[in-house]
Amino acid sequence: MRRFLKIILFVSYLFLIWSCQKEEFISSKNAKLSFSNDTVLFTVKNPHDETIKIKSISLANGENSNFRLNINGNLINKLSDVEIYGKDSIYIFVEVTLNPNDKKEPFVHQDSVVFLTNGNLQDVDLVAWGQNVHLINGQNESGIIKTQTWTNDKPYLVYNSMLVDSLETLTIEKGTEIYFHKSSSMLVAGNIKVNGTLEEPVIFQGDRLEKMYEDLPGQWGTIVFLEGSNNNEIDFAEIKNAEVGLQIGTLNGIANGLTNPNVLIKNTKISSMSYAGISALRSYIYAYNCLITNCGFYGVSLIIGGIYEFNHCTIANYWSFSNRTEPAVAISNYYNYSSENQEDIYFSGNLEKAIFGNCIIYGDKNGEIGFARDENLDFNYKFINSIMKISYFPDDTTDLNYFENCFFNKNPEFISIYEDENYELDTLSFAKDKGKLEISNNFPLDLNGNNRLEDEQSDLGAFERIEKKEF
Repeated sequence: MRRFLKIILFVSYLFLIWSCQKEEFISSKNAKLSFSNDTVLFTVKNPHDETIKIKSISLANGENSNFRLNINGNLINKLSDVEIYGKDSIYIFVEVTLNPNDKKEPFVHQDSVVFLTNGNLQDVDLVAWGQNVHLINGQNESGIIKTQTWTNDKPYLVYNSMLVDSLETLTIEKGTEIYFHKSSSMLVAGNIKVNGTLEEPVIFQGDRLEKMYEDLPGQWGTIVFLEGSNNNEIDFAEIKNAEVGLQIGTLNGIANGLTNPNVLIKNTKISSMSYAGISALRSYIYAYNCLITNCGFYGVSLIIGGIYEFNHCTIANYWSFSNRTEPAVAISNYYNYSSENQEDIYFSGNLEKAIFGNCIIYGDKNGEIGFARDENLDFNYKFINSIMKISYFPDDTTDLNYFENCFFNKNPEFISIYEDENYELDTLSFAKDKGKLEISNNFPLDLNGNNRLEDEQSDLGAFERIEKKEF
């Protein structure tokens, strides 16, 4: 069956009833129309005091166009002698049908609406982007995922969210692109295996592909791992422009005493989240070679206890969309939930461990690490050979059980924070050669595939600084 992708540009029609009288039309060749620049509402305005008559409105490509018009209530692609009263407007419906093809790459259809008025030729460009996709719709069976494998033959588009069902496995192969429509999420009750590579990472992002949306946060929901979800693996993924990159565990699951989820995250970039890069609730995370940047609240939030280990990760928060109030990393063994409709609910759990080894935790706030502790519960954490930006020195910074050979408020000197968002280390970076080799031996390759053990000294964070050799 042939499929069509329809893009409808919403239009309205403004019509005023005038008394029956002979109209005087403006006839000057200097009289032109003005057009709104809104790509949703296509407005045609007469800015003059006198009535103007448009000799013709038509599509430049005529009958060969993929676009269709509704002009002044007429389903027609060409209309003659259209009158617009002084200071009045008309609005035009534009519809386009994009026929699918056998290509993976996006395709574009272009045309223009041409206006001929008093010898003046004006046009409004029409551009419609399309792409062949696997449509995953949460409102039908395609949104309930049983055990299957997604490949990179063409992108996947998630509408109305989706669910990886309990006891089922979704395998996502290298180079696969997954687009999420506004507010859509991936819910994982079973488990996922993301098998990206350095050359062909798996991409998770919003479905707006225009340049202006490239780094815009909050375009879709999150990837959420529900209670009972186990053995999840994410390797070489890029997750961007959502509300939360990875949501691991939920308050509802904790309230009902369900099994905590666990996720292995490696060689992954998480960026431009309106809330958090990773938000974990009493869960298990093992992560290494990860870059987490530019989130509206937290880069990493570890709440209500759990088991966590991060090695050779760069967590850098230089959020620029608003005034950020929370630290890049937050660690707590409790959470006090309150809402307008019910009394406060106190959630708590033992923090069995939270270990950060050879990491960089930095940003543009005075302090980028926050702790919240219930003294009646376990609160075990340790930072090893890590750069940390702090606004005050807690009493236990000299306690080797919590801080081992850490470097406080030492600027890691990234190559380019704002312009290129390049979080590799500059040649003069303090983070060079500060890593603990016992940790680095377990992760010999950095996020770019470089050998961090080549000079027998490892750098902090996800990237090893490789100096260019002069010959």
